[in-house]
Amino acid sequence: MPISFEGKLVVATSSRALFDLSESHNIYNTQGLDAYRQYQIEHEDVPLNPGEAFPLVKKLLAINEKLPGEHKVEVILLSRNSADTGLRVFNSMEHWKLPITRAAFSGGKSPYRYVEAFGAHLFISTNAEDVRNALELGYAAASIIAPTRTSSAPESTELKIAFDGDAVLFSDESEQVYQSQGLEAFAASERAAAKTPMRGGPFKPFLQALHNLQSQFSEDSCPIRTALVTARSAPAHERVVRTLRDWNIRIDESLFLGGLDKGVFLKAFGADVFFDDQEGHCLSASQHVAAGHVPHGIVNKK
Repeated sequence: MPISFEGKLVVATSSRALFDLSESHNIYNTQGLDAYRQYQIEHEDVPLNPGEAFPLVKKLLAINEKLPGEHKVEVILLSRNSADTGLRVFNSMEHWKLPITRAAFSGGKSPYRYVEAFGAHLFISTNAEDVRNALELGYAAASIIAPTRTSSAPESTELKIAFDGDAVLFSDESEQVYQSQGLEAFAASERAAAKTPMRGGPFKPFLQALHNLQSQFSEDSCPIRTALVTARSAPAHERVVRTLRDWNIRIDESLFLGGLDKGVFLKAFGADVFFDDQEGHCLSASQHVAAGHVPHGIVNKK
């Protein structure tokens, strides 16, 4: 009987997001594929340094240790490498004690099509085109940006994930009103539709999977904490609350910032990653925490 990922949280990451492949990628760009292949073979026993997504992946996999006898989180490696050049990546995962056993090496082609095959709830990459293609398939995907500052706070074992609302957790229907008609029309539209739940955005299934995983723990022992960090404020808050209630999905913290800069609030929350559809917000957030740009919705069509 085939193995099933049903009931698991499945996250796919590219090799360049998981590890720092900048040196070998520069060889590929300047000297070509043959030189790159030779370099990787010669260095296949030299562990790669952690990349932008490494801390997030490490915390995700650690959740399995808190559920003895159960394996509720699966991380998949998707890579443009061939299996030959990808051996260094597998050796690096072993070196860093990352229990990742499944991978797709696509030999120079985009690996995004395997997001659907693996049924991944989230795809993390540093390649914007791959991310856009995964989003078009209907899967949560983001280009990861590492924080530019090192946190002085003690490292926590708790996994904290923060989300923007419109065009990320929710559809961009409200954002379209804001972009085309302005703030007053947006507020009036949201007030009129306050009791009408919004349609889900690309990250709703990922949030649902996180919620399902959280339900495996008691509230006081849960290793996962989520937050909604949105530029919305009253009166546009009510529709958000009612939408999440209609979905029966738990969000631990909700910040309605009314246009304030999100970065300092994400730092206060201690986010391991923040997902937002606007690149400017992601760059601002990345001064404090890792950010994932979600190129989805009307803002990214301009």
